[in-house]
Amino acid sequence: MSYHFAQPGWESTLLAGQSLVPLLPLDELEADRAAAIFDRLHLPDVPGQPTLGEAAGDWFRDVVRAVFGSIDEATGIRQVPGVFLLVPKKNSKTTNGAALMLTALLMNERPNAAFALFGPTQEIADLAFAAVSGMVAADKDLDTLLHVRDHLKTVVNRVTGATLKVMTFDMKVATGGKYAGWLLDELHLLGKVAYTSRVIGQLRGARVAIPEAFGIIITTQSDEPPAGAFKAELDYARSVRDGRIENATILPVLYEFPEAMQTDPAKPWRQVENWARVLPNLGRSVSLPVLTQDYATAREMGDEEERRWASQHLNIQIGLALHSNRWEGADHWERAGSEKVTLEFILAECDVCTVGIDGGGLDDLLGLAVLGRHRVTKRWYHWGHAWADRGVLLLRKEIASRLLDFEREGDLTFVDIAETEDGANADVAGVANIVERIFKAGLLPEKAGIGVDAVGIAAILDELSLREIPDDCIAAVPQGYRLSGVIKGAARKLKDGTLKHGARPMMAWAVSNARSELRGSAVLVTKQASGTAKIDPLIGLFNAFDLMSRNPEAAGSRDLSDFLKNAVSA
Repeated sequence: MSYHFAQPGWESTLLAGQSLVPLLPLDELEADRAAAIFDRLHLPDVPGQPTLGEAAGDWFRDVVRAVFGSIDEATGIRQVPGVFLLVPKKNSKTTNGAALMLTALLMNERPNAAFALFGPTQEIADLAFAAVSGMVAADKDLDTLLHVRDHLKTVVNRVTGATLKVMTFDMKVATGGKYAGWLLDELHLLGKVAYTSRVIGQLRGARVAIPEAFGIIITTQSDEPPAGAFKAELDYARSVRDGRIENATILPVLYEFPEAMQTDPAKPWRQVENWARVLPNLGRSVSLPVLTQDYATAREMGDEEERRWASQHLNIQIGLALHSNRWEGADHWERAGSEKVTLEFILAECDVCTVGIDGGGLDDLLGLAVLGRHRVTKRWYHWGHAWADRGVLLLRKEIASRLLDFEREGDLTFVDIAETEDGANADVAGVANIVERIFKAGLLPEKAGIGVDAVGIAAILDELSLREIPDDCIAAVPQGYRLSGVIKGAARKLKDGTLKHGARPMMAWAVSNARSELRGSAVLVTKQASGTAKIDPLIGLFNAFDLMSRNPEAAGSRDLSDFLKNAVSA
């Protein structure tokens, strides 16, 4: 039997309201048995305690059938060993997950097998255990077969000795057992926890010794740009769904609007008639009138709250974590992005470039921005990169997972700050290499081509001098309130489309971190206003923007200048 999880026509399937679980060659008897056990369980916290057969939707029953109907009879190997389920809040994720794990405990034939249900927080773990224990208590037969040990948050199958333990996700606890099956609820809340990916990998490793082992992740979209383990798992699931990865071990079930609907400036996801497509439990645990009222309140509270609401209740992915005192350019940043804008594109298409540099402390980023002016359209194009000492992963643990993401995506380079043989630190050398490349291409102005904050960049200035870049090419850009015109000007050019960028995740993050404040008639975006969040790549852009605003002309190719000089001498 061959199991393929790709769903190339998933957009049409979703919009038609059909199951997102593809047709699979299941063992129908086992799939039906699992569905029957699942359907028999009661909802303990609903008046009348209806069974899941009455209350649950087929959308989740299809997941249950796929997991438990996929064991190869000849080899004992489960052909659907993993599921990644993305579904909005209030669609019975925790309740359905508890029922699925109880189904596993009842169907299991391995003596003394261990199963686990992980919550990202103590509160969610407690809710999950309340659902599990409540389902057992609501059925007299189950109450006889299963022993609930409340103080250990564990349920024991008296016949097989198998256990289901509900616990908070923790590295020491999660890696302490070899589980025949596990479920992790609300992964998005663990996106910033550095060890999450490593622990998930170890949990999946149990399949080497237990061929029927499975692991399930059920989560809502994050209320800020996806990061860390959540981003990695979501990206992988999308790649499987879209057919970019073959022979996958994860069944993706993603209730999210097509990207075009999420990014369309008209925001079609706002239309209530479209909501049912991503709310599989609508009419059961989700009430459309209540949801509509809740959304109206969120929208009245402003753009930031609307985005947060949409991320949680409609799985709209947030590209920029907007906030009330955000830089006004953040509202237009996403729309100004284009993946065609690379450093190579700028060097090939632009007649002049300015460079902005900012940052560089041991717990900081060293941000570099290259801003080019197109030789025909005169539109401005931005490319950026950053460097960081590897120690920042310990000094700033709260953003470590994001920084590692940026490294994988090619926007950030980690270095070990130590003097090299030629005297330059690796980050300083990296900045100088790019600046020298632009200089030798003749794209820097003779004067004021490299904009810097005069504080704390002595090492960079020394290295640029060694590369024979003239001092006149380096200019100190006024900071603080004197940068107000640049801050306003950059926002305006983003909105009118005359400033484009490479749509890179690191820059989107830096932009989302930027807090603005009004002092008199001046608008400031400063590190002090932004707190511990990193905005160095954005300040680098502002520095380059200031110099480009002076309407510079490129000095011309150094190779051509040398040729002309030699010709005159001859």
